Amino acid sequence: MGFRLGKYEMKHGLCLAPMAGYTDRAMRLVCHEAGAEYSVTEMVSAKAVVYNDKKTFSLAKILSDEGPVAIQIFGSEPEIMAEAANTLIKSPEGSRAIAIDINMGCPVHKIFSNGEGSALMKNPDLIYRITRAVSSAIDIPTTVKIRSGINKNSINATECALAAEEGGASLVCVHGRTREQMYGGSADREIIKNVKSSLHIPAIANGDILSAEDALAMLRDTNADGIAVGRGAVGNPFIFSEIKAALEGGEYVTPSLEERVDTAIRQLRIAVEDKGERVAIPEARKQIALYLRSFRGAARIRGEINRATTYNEVAAALKSALDEEN
Repeated sequence: MGFRLGKYEMKHGLCLAPMAGYTDRAMRLVCHEAGAEYSVTEMVSAKAVVYNDKKTFSLAKILSDEGPVAIQIFGSEPEIMAEAANTLIKSPEGSRAIAIDINMGCPVHKIFSNGEGSALMKNPDLIYRITRAVSSAIDIPTTVKIRSGINKNSINATECALAAEEGGASLVCVHGRTREQMYGGSADREIIKNVKSSLHIPAIANGDILSAEDALAMLRDTNADGIAVGRGAVGNPFIFSEIKAALEGGEYVTPSLEERVDTAIRQLRIAVEDKGERVAIPEARKQIALYLRSFRGAARIRGEINRATTYNEVAAALKSALDEEN
């Protein structure tokens, strides 16, 4: 358990998985403070980087207080992927990246139909060529994120992982679902185990980790070097503290409602500082309201948050949860 990536040692292998529309700097920061040892940015279009799209570079912005962070890129052309990776790590926004992660797992139709994301798993040779091009273009590690396969009739995660390793990847993260499953059904741990046993580089397990119990079971069943938490960390960065306590045999104290509200407000404030209210508030709604799940009045407060347009309005709605509980 645990892995090394470049000069960085991840003692427990606790990772925040990349999620488009979620893993911005604000989420990465609160998860890091809760115990995540490593995180990955939202996916960045390699073509947009090469075409010098300024908004795209903002997705790759990493600051020193976030802990070790990799920038995830997506695309399908080796030369463009390599140029984008090199450009990003030399940019002011991406200069603190500890790795470039290649998205080979996104199942969204728009990405897949363009031959990118999980569509790359149709062609292990292309995976090799992209990984080789990127790893040869940069002086920090290259990692990849894959799925179990395209569908149940095309389970080729091991073949794709080996192609990435041969191409120079330093780590592979495996989501145990097929592209066809999207985010439904269950993650197949046996596939992740097979990938892990076939590689000489670290393998990270991803899928269905919603609690410390899930994390321990995933590690036990796959022998993975770490776990990547995705949806389980949305509105619940504390899951990393919970998993760390379980791994170390320590006591985990469930955060109070006040702690949840304070963390939600802080995450929102960071997002607003980074992006401004007009962008940050709509983006944050789907995360912030989840901090209150299972608490009294959560549905009413979620409605208020969905109608709010300013930081002060969202913060006031969150704080009203404390009055509801008392």
